[in-house]
Amino acid sequence: MTVENRRKPVGRPAGSGKSSGGHSQSLVRGLNILEGLAAAPGGLGLSDIAQIVGLAPSTTHRLLQALHKQGFITHDAELGLWKVGVKTFQIGNTFLEARDFVATARPFLRSLTRDSGETANLAIRDDGLAVFLAQSESSQMMRMITRLGSRAPLHASGVGKALLAWLPDKEVERILQSRGLNRVTPNTLDTPARLRESLAEIRRQGYACDREEHAIGLNCVAASLHDEHGAPLAAISVSGPVARIPESRLAELGGMVSRAAREITTQIGGQMPRVEDWS
Repeated sequence: MTVENRRKPVGRPAGSGKSSGGHSQSLVRGLNILEGLAAAPGGLGLSDIAQIVGLAPSTTHRLLQALHKQGFITHDAELGLWKVGVKTFQIGNTFLEARDFVATARPFLRSLTRDSGETANLAIRDDGLAVFLAQSESSQMMRMITRLGSRAPLHASGVGKALLAWLPDKEVERILQSRGLNRVTPNTLDTPARLRESLAEIRRQGYACDREEHAIGLNCVAASLHDEHGAPLAAISVSGPVARIPESRLAELGGMVSRAAREITTQIGGQMPRVEDWS
């Protein structure tokens, strides 16, 4: 065998375009089967799967056998049901481990700055505090600037409250017992009752507001990003001087930030939590 012949498989497959198209078509059909099974955790029978891919049962069965042989699906012979297999889970889990939500969020932060004229931030929760990881800086002379890596109290910041709102009650209680509710400004929510009321409002409206609670003269709106379980993964915010972000503008910016948070969540494979789970 020549070197040239050995290298052929990594280039265009030998044969006619029709053959190549056929292989691609089989791949697409196989992926359609996986998508259909992923949407049916209880499994599907052969006839249901054949209907999803629009093929004859005999052709569908050959595709199922190929996917089963590779470990992508399993078959319950007694019930006649096909289900997603462990290898499919492993591939999906690799995506979840490799996702970079900071990189995904950066263009959204830039868009928020462009549309709002204010500084946009991204922060995560670490050891009971909010830690800022990324920022899109406003071009205004008077603007909010946060040093990356700096920390803020969860109860006294927009990003912090956006993260707290979607944590289990036990976790919120643990954080409060550990960190307390120190007053950063006269507007800081410094009692458990006031904070719980604020968190309930955040869940209802989809975004958090910091009304000079972290710094006098600065207002902020924030919304959280969520992982595949609906747990808060990070939060994004828009912050600026009260003169440019008065009370009358909070709802507008809140809608802007919450839409961006939902889009980022979708792109990283997450899902938004249900408000009913906290009612």
